[in-house]
Amino acid sequence: MHLFYSPDIEETLSLPDEEAAHAIRVLRMGVGDEIKVTDGRGKLFSANIVSCNKKSCQIEINERTEVEPSWYSGVHLAVAPTKMMDRMEWMTEKCTEIGFDSLTFLDSTNSDRRVIKTERINKTAISAMKQSHKAFKPEIHDITAFKSFINQQFDGEKFIAHCYGNGSGSLISEGGSTPSPFLYDVVSPDVPSLVLIGPEGDFTLEEVELANKAGFRSVSLGESRLRTETAGVAAVFMMWMKKRISQ
Repeated sequence: MHLFYSPDIEETLSLPDEEAAHAIRVLRMGVGDEIKVTDGRGKLFSANIVSCNKKSCQIEINERTEVEPSWYSGVHLAVAPTKMMDRMEWMTEKCTEIGFDSLTFLDSTNSDRRVIKTERINKTAISAMKQSHKAFKPEIHDITAFKSFINQQFDGEKFIAHCYGNGSGSLISEGGSTPSPFLYDVVSPDVPSLVLIGPEGDFTLEEVELANKAGFRSVSLGESRLRTETAGVAAVFMMWMKKRISQ
């Protein structure tokens, strides 16, 4: 059954214009057809179309279900965006399919992009949520200055992934003698987690040290040097797996 997204479905009893057009024009649905609708905040609705035209689609809700997320606690990602937006859209799509709570873009020293069109990223997240039959849409936050972000309040554990120390994740200033732990090994199953991912040129050493002082623990994502978007997906998957397995 087709899944649609309507954040205000209980108040409006209708699909947003874009969702309505997809249902009526693309899928050729009509009065009496049964659909599933989510508000993106954990509610899933079984409904029937009661009236429609080319621009609108009104529904009648038959059943409401509260859906529990498939992960135990918060999975949060903050990433310095790449120059090519399609790579950030791909990352958002895959992370949403896996399951995570929020995405924030960072303006760091080596960032290739200083402006993000969050509308496009939101559309990608909505599409991935529907495709993977989830009832939770991640929150998408606008780009934030790195130094400002690391000093914001976060009630949980905080990590920064980087490539210093011959790929081990250990700091050059520490002599590289103690490699940073593998993210999966240190993520807690029942505490919200936040991971910072740097741009193609990585975070600067100064940024890593500032993050460490702000309570972010240095971690490794493995021996391979990953592209920014791949690192984002890897980090989300590790957090999700650790929290999912704990259920």
